[in-house]
Amino acid sequence: MLQNIRDNSQGWIAKTIIGIIVVLMAFTGIEAIFQATTNSQDAAKVNGEEISQNELSQAVDTQRRQLMQQLGKDFDASLLDEKMLRDTALKGLIDRKLLLQGAADSKFAFSEAALDQVILQTPEFQVDGKFNAERFDQVIRQLGYSRMQFRQMLTQEMLIGQVRAGIAGSGFVTDAQVLAFARLEKQTRDFATVSVKANPAAVKLTDDEVKAYYDQHAKEFMTPDQVVIDYLELKKSSFFDQVTVKDDELQAQYQKETANLAEQRRAAHILIEVNDKVNEAQAQAKIEEVQARLAKGESFEALAKEFSQDPGSASNGGDLGYAGPGVYDPDFETALYALNKDQVSEPVRTTFGWHLIKLLGVEAPQVPSFASLKNKLTHEIKTQQVEQRFVEATKQLEDAAFEASDLAQPASDLKLTVHTSAPFGREGGEGVAANRAVVTAAFSPEVLDEGANSTAIELDPETIVVLRAKEHRKPEQLPLESVATAIRAQLTKERASAAAKTHADELIASLRDGKLPLNQAVDGQAWKFTEAATRGQEGIDPAVLQALFRMAKPVAKDKPTFSDVTLSDGSLVIVRLNAVNEAVAPTDEEKAQYRRFLASRVGQQDFAAYRKQLEAQADIKKF
Repeated sequence: MLQNIRDNSQGWIAKTIIGIIVVLMAFTGIEAIFQATTNSQDAAKVNGEEISQNELSQAVDTQRRQLMQQLGKDFDASLLDEKMLRDTALKGLIDRKLLLQGAADSKFAFSEAALDQVILQTPEFQVDGKFNAERFDQVIRQLGYSRMQFRQMLTQEMLIGQVRAGIAGSGFVTDAQVLAFARLEKQTRDFATVSVKANPAAVKLTDDEVKAYYDQHAKEFMTPDQVVIDYLELKKSSFFDQVTVKDDELQAQYQKETANLAEQRRAAHILIEVNDKVNEAQAQAKIEEVQARLAKGESFEALAKEFSQDPGSASNGGDLGYAGPGVYDPDFETALYALNKDQVSEPVRTTFGWHLIKLLGVEAPQVPSFASLKNKLTHEIKTQQVEQRFVEATKQLEDAAFEASDLAQPASDLKLTVHTSAPFGREGGEGVAANRAVVTAAFSPEVLDEGANSTAIELDPETIVVLRAKEHRKPEQLPLESVATAIRAQLTKERASAAAKTHADELIASLRDGKLPLNQAVDGQAWKFTEAATRGQEGIDPAVLQALFRMAKPVAKDKPTFSDVTLSDGSLVIVRLNAVNEAVAPTDEEKAQYRRFLASRVGQQDFAAYRKQLEAQADIKKF
C-alpha cells in the first residue's frame, strides 16, 4: 500500500507551482503563519508537538483577510465570528501538524534539488520568464519570511502535497462500479406533469384567526435588540502626512537595496543521486563515466537527458535557468562560481549526490539609478515610520480608553472625532457595524451593561476603533396592526398550499385507481410530456427533476409512478413517471472519464479517512 502511494506521488512537484502558498498569500498580505515563536503559551499540543498561541493568532488573521479579499463588497460580517474563526484555524493547524507527522512516519521525502526547481520555476519569482533573485527576496519579504524560513515552509507544503497526491492518487474503482455509475448517469426518463394551482382567493381568514396566530407566535413579532454606539476611528493612512524622509535616509536605503544585487548565473547540471539503491561508489563511478564521455566530445545536453536524475531539469538538457547567490546548495554554488562560460566542473558532491555543472551564461546585475528608485524608497521609509507611529497610537488609544469613563478624553488626546452609529442589532448593520468584532463588543456585558469602553478593535490592518454604548434599545412587542398584513399573507399562502396538496393527493389516488384516465386533462389542464429527460435536463424546475429521478420505476407500461412537488409559490406539480430508459453501454472514452471521476472521488474519501485516522490515533490537547 505504502509503495503504491509513493508511486502515485511521483510527479507531484512538477505539477505544483506553490499556488496557494505564493499567489494567495502574496495578494492577501499575510504574515508568516508558521514561523517560530518565543511565546511559551501553547494553543494545542499534537503528539507532544506544540502549536503556539502566536501561530493560532496569525492563522485566524489569515482566514479573516482571505474572507475579506474573496468576498469583497459582498462580504457578510456575520462570517467574522471570532470563535468560529479560531476553532476553524486551530483545526487547520492541527490537521497540518498531523499530516506533517504522517509524512515523516511514512518516510515521504524529496531532494533539495527538487525544492530548488520549484523555486526557480515559480512565475511569481521570475522577471521576463527568468528567475530573479531580487524579485524572490521581495516576494518572500512581503510574506514575512527570510530565505531559510521560506524554504522550511515550502518544504512542509511539498511534504503535505506528496501525502495528499499519493493517497488520493491511489484510489481505484472496479469495472463493475464504472458500469453501474454509467448506467445511472446515462439513464433517461419519460414523464408528464400537470400543475395544481394554489388559490389564495379561496382562503377566508377572520380577524380572530389572525389575532390567534399573533398571540401564539408573539416572540416572532418583536423589535430587534439594538444598540447605538459612539466610536473613535484610528486610521494608519492619517499618519503619512505627519512623517518626513531625510536625504541621508534615502541614500542609506538605496545603498542597502542595491547592495543585494548580484550577477545571475545560468547553470546546467547532470545529477547522479546517492540513495537506497545506488551507493556512494556506484554514483561516483557513474558520474565519472559521464565525465569521460563529455571529454570525448559528446553533448552535455544529450548526456543530461540520458543520465541526469533531476526530473525538473533533465528533459531540458540539465538547464536550471538563471539564479543568483544563495539559491543552490553551498558546494554546488562554490563550483558554479568558479567556472568560466561553457566550462564544465569536475564532479561535485552535494547532499543530493554527484553533479557535473556547466556554466551556460552570466548576466551582470542591473543597478537602477537613485532617481528611478527615489519615490519607491520614500514610500518604503514612510511606511516603516507610519507603522511605528500607528502601533504607538493604537497602544495610546487603548490605554486612554481603558482609563477614561467616556470617549471625549481619548478623542482629545489623539485629536480624533467621536462618531455615532445608526442603530443596529445583533446581526450587524452598515458601516462600522458591518464588522462582527464591533457587533460582538457592542453587545458584550462590559460595554452594554457595565458602560465600559471597548478594547481596541481591528477593522482591517489599516483601521482601529474603540467604542462605547450610547443607547440600548431593548426588544419590544410589535403592535398587531403593524404585522397583521404579513400574518394574513403567510396564513393565506399556507392554507392555499395545503388545500392544493389535498387536491393533488386526491387526483393521484384517482389516477392510480384508474378512476381518472391517464391521458385525460386534469382540472382542464393537459399533461405536459417530456421524453428522455436526463439528470441535467435544462428547462425543468430543479425540484421537479430531483423528484423525478428519485421515483421508483413503473411496474408496467400502463402503471406509471406518481409523485408531487410543492413549488415556492405554494402550488404543486403532479409528476407522472411513464418509463425509465436504460442507456446503451458507455464508450471506452466515456468509461475512462467515469473511471477518472470515480477514482478521484474515492481518492478524496481515502485522504479524508487517512486524516481522520491520524486524528483518532493522535494525542491532541487543546488549551
